[in-house]
Amino acid sequence: MQHLDIYTDGGCHGNPGPGAWAFVATGDETVERAGAERATTNNRMELQAVIEALRHAAGCGAVRGAVRMHTDSQYVKNGITVWIRTWLRNGWRTAGKQPVKNQDLWVRLHELDGLIRPTWVWVRGHAGNALNERCDALVQDAIARIERAGG
Repeated sequence: MQHLDIYTDGGCHGNPGPGAWAFVATGDETVERAGAERATTNNRMELQAVIEALRHAAGCGAVRGAVRMHTDSQYVKNGITVWIRTWLRNGWRTAGKQPVKNQDLWVRLHELDGLIRPTWVWVRGHAGNALNERCDALVQDAIARIERAGG
């Protein structure tokens, strides 16, 4: 595998509420994945999307630095590239000394980030980027399925 571009998205109907995550990976082939939870938050689903995408990349044998991770979440991009250093130094507390929200997911993401070392790219959501829009459609479909199932 030479290079892998991955687009991710997460969302909820209500916040908290039923939510979903999705990713589209393009490399040697295009792979789409999505999942849903009955009660979650938008930020948890954004994080879960990048975690699942990086797990996929690791399973494909992606080499360090060969993955570009595209997210429309400033929370995810800033969290993993900037804020996490402070959180780690402060024992998983924010600069304001509050516990970091979604620490369980941040711990997993930090481990995968260290393994894969992706390049993190922020993309504007709902701005016509075809793969970002595809992720959003996958998220909305997964939420609709869980809502129809009594979610």
